[in-house]
Amino acid sequence: MVASTDIATADGVVRGRRGRRVFRWRSIPYAAPPVGDLRFRAPRPVQPWSGVRSATEFTSAAMQHRSGARIGPRAYQPTSEDALTLNVTAPATPATRPRPVLVFIHGGGYLIGTSALTLYSGARLAVRGDAVVVSMNYRLGAFGYVDFSEFGTPGQPFDTNLGLRDQVAALEWVRTNIAAFGGDPGNVTIFGESAGAHAVLGLMAAPAAKGLFHRAISQSPPADWAVTAEEARAFARRCVAALGATPENAGAALRTAGANDIRRAVDRTLNQLLREQPGVFPACPVVDGDFLPQSPIDAIVAGSAQRVPLIIGTNRDEGTLFARFADELPTTPGRLRAALARSGEGAESRIAAAYPGYPQPRAAVRAGGDFTFWRPSLTVMEGHSRHAPTYAYRYDFAPRALHLAGLGATHATDLIPVFGAADSPFGRALTAAGGRRGLRAVTEQFQDNWLAFARTGAPLPSWPAYTEARRSTLIIDYPTRVEHDPDQAKRLAWQGVRVPTLT
Repeated sequence: MVASTDIATADGVVRGRRGRRVFRWRSIPYAAPPVGDLRFRAPRPVQPWSGVRSATEFTSAAMQHRSGARIGPRAYQPTSEDALTLNVTAPATPATRPRPVLVFIHGGGYLIGTSALTLYSGARLAVRGDAVVVSMNYRLGAFGYVDFSEFGTPGQPFDTNLGLRDQVAALEWVRTNIAAFGGDPGNVTIFGESAGAHAVLGLMAAPAAKGLFHRAISQSPPADWAVTAEEARAFARRCVAALGATPENAGAALRTAGANDIRRAVDRTLNQLLREQPGVFPACPVVDGDFLPQSPIDAIVAGSAQRVPLIIGTNRDEGTLFARFADELPTTPGRLRAALARSGEGAESRIAAAYPGYPQPRAAVRAGGDFTFWRPSLTVMEGHSRHAPTYAYRYDFAPRALHLAGLGATHATDLIPVFGAADSPFGRALTAAGGRRGLRAVTEQFQDNWLAFARTGAPLPSWPAYTEARRSTLIIDYPTRVEHDPDQAKRLAWQGVRVPTLT
């Protein structure tokens, strides 16, 4: 089907690059640059171009701290407000019929990240599955996940949920253009990790995304992230104050201030809140009653989200990465106690009893990771399984090097097998102390299941659907197995736990 790297999109011709086994197109714009009068506005259509636009190199990552756009040991991608772009990877071999499309949404806490990471290219996934892989940038942090709408005016309004709106715009681009790249617009699977996994749930709940995808995969979502309109306004006011503006001149300040000045003000405010109020995370989608009528988790439980087949799961040791490198999660007894403040007097003792060794650090870290990722994912598994096919997993595999480092199967390590990086330089280094054969085996498990799901809406037959009666869960390890209701005592201990509210 695709015989050339020159592809005519609805906006103009783009020229990609041919590799040994794949075609690649990088940094194709899917929306107009959100700069000038379009800052803090919903994405607008791309201005069409004439001639051939080069799509052989990455341009900019979304605005963020420089460290978040690291793409190599000493390499950083430039950052800019002008970053609403996506990338396409397709097999270089001719196709006999339209290929399934997998659209990846990167993680990074809605604050950092870029689709330019070599891992996210999807080349190995595309070749193994005869599929088209798309990855996207979307607005982050101050420019994508803070609701400044209170400070807009009728003549110069600010919109809500900008990062989520960007993701919808990218999916609209896929629907319009992916056939020209050999993809099937009627068979689109969205998948993401961490904040990107939460974005998958947000897209399921957003009415504007209805019909733009047909299956969904959510890897380690902090599934109950969402703020009310009131909480969003309170956070935005603190950000405006950190910028040095008043409510009266905030609109003008937000329109004219330098992008990095706004970013730094929001980052300072968020870091302070994370220290003061463990368990809250206000830089996330807002239930605005319009673009997002309900929180993603509430919409899924109620059955008002899109009833598409869903794969959802978490890693066994989610919390160790954060305990080692960040102070964001309730991975200490004191922080967990604060996060459980709305859950009743008996919550901490009930949870402590379910984690042998608590309050020792290892048990506390496991509990904090489960609080953030596994606990709310269970609610999604249960709720969605009442309305649509749902498949649950837990990733337990870790090469010896990760065990020696005290990390285990920690957050984001599932991306290595999903994207087939076992034989990359990083994958080989990770398994130098052992685990090469195991990593290759779990890579096959992930990719064969993910690709079968993308083709048909169901993973391999060896993976049973999740139901509340059996709670069948694929434990991805070496070897992989199915368990029914794994960690039942911990699951029961978390029942009734409520996330703290922003004050």
